[in-house]
Amino acid sequence: MNIVFLAPFGIRPKGTLIARMLPLAVELQARGHTVVIIAPPYTNPEDSGRVETVNGVTIRNVTLGPAGKALSAPFLAWRMYRAAMAESPALIHLFKPKGYGGLAAMLLIVLNRTGMKRAPVVIDTDDWEGMGGMNELNSYSRAERAFYQFQESWLLSRAVAVTVASRTLQTKVWGAGVVSERVLYLPNGVTDLPPGDGDAVHLKLGILDDIPVVLIYTRFFEFRQEKLHTVLGEIREQVPDVRFLVVGKGRNDEEAELIEAGEERGFGDALLMVGWLQPVDIPSYLAAADLALYPFDDTLVNRSKCPAKLTEILRAAVPVVADNVGQVAEYVKPWVSGVLCNPDTWSEMSEYAVRLLRDHDARRTFGAAGRRYLLETFSWSSYAAKLDSLYDVIIHTHITGKRN
Repeated sequence: MNIVFLAPFGIRPKGTLIARMLPLAVELQARGHTVVIIAPPYTNPEDSGRVETVNGVTIRNVTLGPAGKALSAPFLAWRMYRAAMAESPALIHLFKPKGYGGLAAMLLIVLNRTGMKRAPVVIDTDDWEGMGGMNELNSYSRAERAFYQFQESWLLSRAVAVTVASRTLQTKVWGAGVVSERVLYLPNGVTDLPPGDGDAVHLKLGILDDIPVVLIYTRFFEFRQEKLHTVLGEIREQVPDVRFLVVGKGRNDEEAELIEAGEERGFGDALLMVGWLQPVDIPSYLAAADLALYPFDDTLVNRSKCPAKLTEILRAAVPVVADNVGQVAEYVKPWVSGVLCNPDTWSEMSEYAVRLLRDHDARRTFGAAGRRYLLETFSWSSYAAKLDSLYDVIIHTHITGKRN
């Protein structure tokens, strides 16, 4: 069957398309389908109008419209709709119930409901966008916040089915009145790729073999910065030769705050700040770590998220000390593949990290167990099979007008 994925933005620099849409598309194509991703490349305008193939999946970047969100919205939404229809899809799957793709999906749903048969629309949500969710973290205007909240509610309640990336989102969607048989739990998964070349990164960064490396792979906004500063300071006091490998980029210059805090608290010379990396380089940097920290405040945004970065760390066979919030507990088995902490007791994270840094055998055992558990329980191939089954039900319903 021909399937169209509507993307929320382009393939660069954000990670949603690479981390979630693309691996699902690859697995669905392995099952005999054809998947095309339609993207509005406002995050990477140099790709406007470009068609590219990534891992065997076609990505069509629509041509950008006039400058400005309000002016470009109808142009991009219409172009996404036209590009989707040009693929003669049997089904359309929108990723994120908002934005330009959301407008295109709303048009499709209205046409279906007025008898102008178009492809049925499935909605995927991997964040809570409305009140208390991502709306609060982005610098949207009041009008934008109101509209995105309306889009989320309208689309989730009118789609033929909803895929959710977390248990919290599953509960939220049920609470919005979507019946359980229309909701599929679809967390972020992994493919069985080998860990990267950590030794090469050690050599590049000048890290000696016997120096312990603690990884922080993050976008920074998921936790209070003071917490990270405190935890790193406490670890450095007890493990003086430690190095902190910081991979990722913040939204509000959090890296500068971290460097300043390091100078004040005595861990500045232990920081290895590598910033945003090309996806192809990330596995080797993760593999360079002996241990990873995953601070995660207990907020609605975090409980709703399905942290793809955490799956990458675990796949790299790196043991994790993480806050016990939301989906984190789905991925980390306590004292088997890592350690879970009370997010409000900051000292737990530093205490457990120090304990593991002093126990090489435990780290190696946890890392191997974490990778094995992740591959066995959260493979993209198994979740693509569940999604394929959902698609079959949707197509049957769309053609016959009734369920089996």
